[in-house]
Amino acid sequence: MHLASGVDPQLADLSNKLIYSAMVVYTIAMFAQIFEWTFGSKGAVAVRSKEQSGNLAETVAAAGAKGGKKVTVTVAGANGGTTTLTRTALAGEGATVVTSGRGAEEEDGPGAAGTSEKADLAGRIAVSLTVLGSLLHAGGVITRGLSVSRWPWGNMYEFSCAFALAMAAAYIVLLASKKNVRWLGLPVTIAVLLTLGIATSMLYTDSDQLVPALHSPWLAIHVSTAIFCGGAFYAAFIATLLYLGKDSFDKRIAAGLTTGPLGTPASVWRRLPAASTLDKLSYRINALVFPLWTFTIIAGAIWAEAAWGKYWEWDPKETWSFITWVAYACYLHARATAGWKGRKAAYLALAAFAFWLFNFYGVNIFVTGKHSYAGI
Repeated sequence: MHLASGVDPQLADLSNKLIYSAMVVYTIAMFAQIFEWTFGSKGAVAVRSKEQSGNLAETVAAAGAKGGKKVTVTVAGANGGTTTLTRTALAGEGATVVTSGRGAEEEDGPGAAGTSEKADLAGRIAVSLTVLGSLLHAGGVITRGLSVSRWPWGNMYEFSCAFALAMAAAYIVLLASKKNVRWLGLPVTIAVLLTLGIATSMLYTDSDQLVPALHSPWLAIHVSTAIFCGGAFYAAFIATLLYLGKDSFDKRIAAGLTTGPLGTPASVWRRLPAASTLDKLSYRINALVFPLWTFTIIAGAIWAEAAWGKYWEWDPKETWSFITWVAYACYLHARATAGWKGRKAAYLALAAFAFWLFNFYGVNIFVTGKHSYAGI
């Protein structure tokens, strides 16, 4: 295969091999996560509740001889939450334990200190493999850039590889920050594999030099921040989607139904964190990344003025970037408005991410404009 002048074919080939190797590792990690979801327990909360109930039963038994005495036991959770158990001891009788005040941050994801050691081990292996896959993935992105001595996001293939890496990195950063987000591993690896699959099969282009308009330091600033925002927005999107599913599941269970949304098994939804935890995680990620997305648009405008002589021309890419910004701004505003919390705000978050995806794939592939650098 003939490559253009200024391209190191060996590094370009190594980049391809590293990307494919990362895909293999991600695939194995995905199967490990599927094993954890299939055979794992509900998590530590169910176990602790049973143990706490047993301890409370002993306490009540001691008070039962007197009768009519209300016993309250508060147990600290693993991550700072508390569980309060109350029961009225009746002379000569047993009573039902009432559980309340469960800390929203307690571990209740699949395999999170769960009762199934094999499933928990599979989850830990999956995390290790995801980290290994991301290291290979990063090597593929870096060597792609080194092969042409530039930043490796000059076309859709390179941007897709970097975007997939940002998704995996966002997940790893959340894990490293001691957040109980191991349940995010399966949707993240699936999305990473789909993105890399599309990139290698439909968007691939040979390593080559940039068109003149892209020779600018703003390529590193503007595009890298856009990639980082995309990975973080995806993590928030998954949390929002699962929040809607978990909220629907809770309502179905309250109504006496035994399955989750669309007939999914109840065990799947019980392994997820509480709906409020998912909702809060999505909001925090979006709120944290929104200022960076604002900076991305501003940086793009500055680059546009340097390259084309105008800060803003309502190019399709500029227009959809602004639409995405407005959608996320509406979502964040809705969260601060009493009547638009919960599901209504979540729908806005889903719409905002859909706009981001269209801006990434749809505008680059199907719409012609000054940003038509897809390379396909």
